[in-house]
Amino acid sequence: MQLSLGPVLYNWAPERWRDFYFRIADEAPVDVVSVGEIVCSKRSPFFADHIPGVVERLQRAGKQVLLGSLILVSLRRERRQTEELAAAEGVLVEVNDLTCLRALAGRPHAIGPFVNIYNEASAAFHVAQGARRICLPPELPLTSVAAIAKAVPIVTTEVFAFGRVPLAISARCYHARLHKLAKDNCRFVCEKDPDGLLLNTLEQQDFLTVNGVQTLSHTCANLLGEIGLLRESNVGSLRLSPQDCDMVAIVRTFRDVLDGRDDVDSGNHRLAAAYPGVPFSNGFLWAEPGHLYRQARSGDAQGSVSQIGAV
Repeated sequence: MQLSLGPVLYNWAPERWRDFYFRIADEAPVDVVSVGEIVCSKRSPFFADHIPGVVERLQRAGKQVLLGSLILVSLRRERRQTEELAAAEGVLVEVNDLTCLRALAGRPHAIGPFVNIYNEASAAFHVAQGARRICLPPELPLTSVAAIAKAVPIVTTEVFAFGRVPLAISARCYHARLHKLAKDNCRFVCEKDPDGLLLNTLEQQDFLTVNGVQTLSHTCANLLGEIGLLRESNVGSLRLSPQDCDMVAIVRTFRDVLDGRDDVDSGNHRLAAAYPGVPFSNGFLWAEPGHLYRQARSGDAQGSVSQIGAV
């Protein structure tokens, strides 16, 4: 089973963004890495000059590199940006918005978790269009994951296995609105929250995380305890989404459990130490509310619901 690293969703400083991927190239036992600004096209110019160097460093380290497209394409310049991305050579484009499919014109590509593939027929359609990897939406239950993965065995089926869960994308910028700024003059205030901005309910309960135009969960998805079930379901790759923590430690933990050098209980303690203060969740995989966490127990493949937190 492979490990993949998704694109950075947050607005990190360009030098930090570059150095993050350089460290991933040198130290993280990950097989596939997706790079590029996929959340907000206004951020793209900050990272554009660093992308060639990052791609070269990752490929030199033996990683397969994917270039991610925008999640939501709504402006003419964003359509041009998507077309330019689709013309890239030497790397596989990861489609996060169907606008990108037309520009790819049937060439091999990957499908990101933001494309709504909810059944076997939609997966087969995308395979016919040239998809070679499919990262399924994180809200799918295990039964659907298994059905889709077994229906398209010729491609690598991937599951979102770690990170705050992406829930929605909008044309509105919540960060700008919070700071009483217009979206067109946002001053890139989202950079103040490198792990997203926590949103509470009126009762002051942790609820969601805001990332510019994107909404994510408050909890962190963690499917470490479901690795065996996912393997049995023909899942070929686990996706880890970069958070404001030691992602090399996160990757190593998943790799150690995958390879049998560590067990799930110890691995979960390592994950909690590397990303402290953020509750885990895996409810979606069990067809339950997404914010729930079913704790895997030794000898109990099904686990038990042991923690309830905000979504």
